Amino acid sequence: MTTDRKRPVAAPPPASNGPPAASSGGGSTSVPPQSLQPTSVPPQSQAPNSLPPPPLPPLLARINENAVGFVEHLGQFGRMTWGALRSMFERPLEIRSTLYQMEALGVRSAAIASVTALFVGMVMAVQFAIGLQKFGGMEYTGRIIGLSFSRELAPTLTAVIVGGRIGAGIAAEVGSMAVTEQIDAIRALGASPLKKLVLPRLLASIVVMPVLGAFALVLGFGGAMLVCATEFGIPAGFFLRTALGSVTFNDYFSGMYKTPFFGAIIALVGCHFGLITRGGTEGVGHATTRTVVVTSITILIADFFLTKMSILLFPTR
Repeated sequence: MTTDRKRPVAAPPPASNGPPAASSGGGSTSVPPQSLQPTSVPPQSQAPNSLPPPPLPPLLARINENAVGFVEHLGQFGRMTWGALRSMFERPLEIRSTLYQMEALGVRSAAIASVTALFVGMVMAVQFAIGLQKFGGMEYTGRIIGLSFSRELAPTLTAVIVGGRIGAGIAAEVGSMAVTEQIDAIRALGASPLKKLVLPRLLASIVVMPVLGAFALVLGFGGAMLVCATEFGIPAGFFLRTALGSVTFNDYFSGMYKTPFFGAIIALVGCHFGLITRGGTEGVGHATTRTVVVTSITILIADFFLTKMSILLFPTR
């Protein structure tokens, strides 16, 4: 007698999104799906060199950008200066262009240098005469004005005022040539822009600045003498005699020897900003503005070091 046993029906395996369970030997061992997925390395365990650097704060980023730009400008300025000096010994000599730049930079700047020196001398005469009158020392007005004009005011003030006019003109002219690709045309023809454009302006500025400085010195003396004679009753002969008696050649040369350096600064700064001009007429305007500002600041900074050097080279008695 046979009895039929109902075999138990196995329940279907639960649905799983992971891979099927692995079995080994006689028994079956299920592996959880999470153990078969690729393990992800947390960001903290990655190598530190592969992480990007954290961004700088806005102020530090701005300072870093300005510092890098300043160093780049110094490199371009030094390379341009060296190239212009080296082209001085190459033929042909740019004599005609240099003479033209001397007329454009020097003769056309005589008017502004004359007016500036004349009225500065008049203002100084009024200020010193009124100040010394309180202490009964009006006879020293000519001596003080003579020393201050010959050692400092005539060369430095003339360089700042005339440098703004000359530097702006150079930057505008060279910058217009840069944005209209005329400088690229000069290179395409096999010529050097440093020799054709920078060198004549550099030589012309070095030559004309001592002349303008001496011219400003004479006019400053004349304006101060005129005011002292008409307003304060100091005779012109006495003023001139006391001024020339206190000013020596060391005083004169300690001021005039600065003017070639000022002329070189004016020409090189103007040419530098002109050569790197980009962006059409707007770029020319920016280059002109930057030239005037940088020229004035650089002249004043250079004046300090040149004055310290003049004390060593031309000691006062």
